[in-house]
Amino acid sequence: MHPEARRLLASVWGFAGFRPGQAEIVAAVAAGRNTLAIMPTGGGKSLCFQLPALLRPGLTVVISPLIALMRDQVRALRAAGVEAGALTSANSGEETAEVMAGLDAGRLKLLYIAPERLAGAGVPGMLRRIGTRLIAVDEAHCVSQWGHDFRPDYLRIGALRRTLDVPLAAFTATADAETRAEIVARLFDGEPPATFLRGFDRPNLRLAFAPKDGPRRQVLSFVAARRGQSGIVYVATRARAETLAAALAEAGHDAIPYHAGLDPEARRRAEERFQRDDGLIVVATVAFGMGIDKPDIRWVLQADLPKSIESYYQEIGRAGRDGAAADTLTLYGPDDIRLRRSQIDEGAAPAERKAADHARLNALLGLAEATRCRRQVLLGYFGEASAPCGNCDLCDRPAETFDATEAVRKALSAVLRTGEWFGAGHLIDILTGTATDKVKARGHDRLPTFAVGRDLPRDRWGAIFRQMMGRDLIRPDPERHGALRMTEAARPVLRGEAKVELKVELRHAPPPGAPRAAARALVDEADEGLLAALKACRRQLAEAQGVPAYVVFADRTLIEMAERRPATLDEMAQISGVGARKLESYGATFLAVITGAAAEPVHPARRRLAGRPAGPLYDRLAAAAAALERGADGTDKPMSCPPAMLARIAERRPADPAALARLIGPARADRFGAAFLAALAAPGD
Repeated sequence: MHPEARRLLASVWGFAGFRPGQAEIVAAVAAGRNTLAIMPTGGGKSLCFQLPALLRPGLTVVISPLIALMRDQVRALRAAGVEAGALTSANSGEETAEVMAGLDAGRLKLLYIAPERLAGAGVPGMLRRIGTRLIAVDEAHCVSQWGHDFRPDYLRIGALRRTLDVPLAAFTATADAETRAEIVARLFDGEPPATFLRGFDRPNLRLAFAPKDGPRRQVLSFVAARRGQSGIVYVATRARAETLAAALAEAGHDAIPYHAGLDPEARRRAEERFQRDDGLIVVATVAFGMGIDKPDIRWVLQADLPKSIESYYQEIGRAGRDGAAADTLTLYGPDDIRLRRSQIDEGAAPAERKAADHARLNALLGLAEATRCRRQVLLGYFGEASAPCGNCDLCDRPAETFDATEAVRKALSAVLRTGEWFGAGHLIDILTGTATDKVKARGHDRLPTFAVGRDLPRDRWGAIFRQMMGRDLIRPDPERHGALRMTEAARPVLRGEAKVELKVELRHAPPPGAPRAAARALVDEADEGLLAALKACRRQLAEAQGVPAYVVFADRTLIEMAERRPATLDEMAQISGVGARKLESYGATFLAVITGAAAEPVHPARRRLAGRPAGPLYDRLAAAAAALERGADGTDKPMSCPPAMLARIAERRPADPAALARLIGPARADRFGAAFLAALAAPGD
């Protein structure tokens, strides 16, 4: 590890230590090794290329897919005192001129650009001229042509690396083995980089699934329990985004829709509001999220089933990026399964890709229909073992199961005897002995399977059919208008060679999305008023600067302030997320909110020492200097030590009279020397 790394981590970002896995990645990137890091959303990927950029000579170019993401990271870096800029199509002429001036002067340490800019013929030459020494690629899975976020211009990055002959560090949160292999092939020419596969666990996220049972009511109930907290509701269609946003607004929530059908200006305003406002809810399609760097999203609700376990984890991963407790809930039903199956089957991908996509959907359905700890199932998909987490709906309320082999065989028999031409509703009519006109018209009331399942109510059969689809025993066939057909996986069950265990779904069970105290109340009741005041102060400062609130301080930092109530700048500097620049910019303002009184003026030389051992030593030296200003007996000619001189003594800690005299001169050494050396020798620093 570079000797400066931990000092910069504390002084720039205000963190006492690295998150698990970050230190090794920072060391590899700082050493100039080609690097591939797969880290969960919220795992601190950006720090793993931003910190090495400060440790290395020259410029680090960051290739990032979304303008909003680039602008947010640049604003946060500047707020922390780091010279950074972005060249994007959204720049004004003045902004571009400012960035180019910073590059020409050698001031900038990080330059963000979009992959589309690499298409310009003069870009490699420009990047060489301005001293590029490292390329960092964010969202590297966009290089995969089969990925859900494929960006063709990412294919140019490998050639850029070869042209500039500099190391490359690639980062992503959503790369299975196949995508990782494609990243290595396209960005590193097949030469294996130093690869870090960080654990996928996000223990602060509570995982929950629920079958759809009045989905609008379920959404409104979940959100009502989290009133005032920032959250995202993901939906499958634009129409759903509009109607659910309207329903939430009608229920008194601050909610807006977001989807690709909105004009660009409306989408930009929505992104800005979500970044800036506390408690805003965005009801969105997957068009929203990848460029959102908001760390204090307290919940994510997927009102429709995502298309894969990777999409699921990326979407819920946008909650709780600050490490504080956050809730997730995914609703699903037979219509979701039919939609996702048909999207795969009707797509233009080759057969092997469709098979892989069905397998990914099966993995997600297996998670939805799990009967044991969801985190164990989820992490198992990514190749990780885990003990029961205690932070999912199934750990809170273990699933009750039953031997469903006979019921499943009856259902499969009904599917086959009707020629695999009908959906679940008609098949349930047959099984329960409901002689509808449709059943009688087709002679299905004369089938051997008619009424063989009348011992179970319709809703129980509905759950069985949905779980059978979740186990991939039956699939909707798009060529037969969604009629259910049996898969190969079902044949051993039908032949009596395999058993099936399904969940008993209790009616009127408590909803899995019921809020926990930890998620509902971020601080103890006694600290809630102070936290609200700190948030109001933060919002006022953010609005004045035109930046998102978290650029000032993240929620987690304000929570720690409310709980610890620092009374001095030294104590404020110990709060996680308060770096040197932010302490200088905001420390006194937030101290005034906490203490209820304006902070005493602090000389800049002393403020720079806040939170460091040299700070209290400076105070002892200043007290000694004040006591001896007119000499030991108070009758000598006045003499003082400037604050900058006291700061130098506190930082350098001269150990003997000669070394001290070289710092302050013989006259001051004669008057203050003995007292200063005594202060320097005092214990506690």
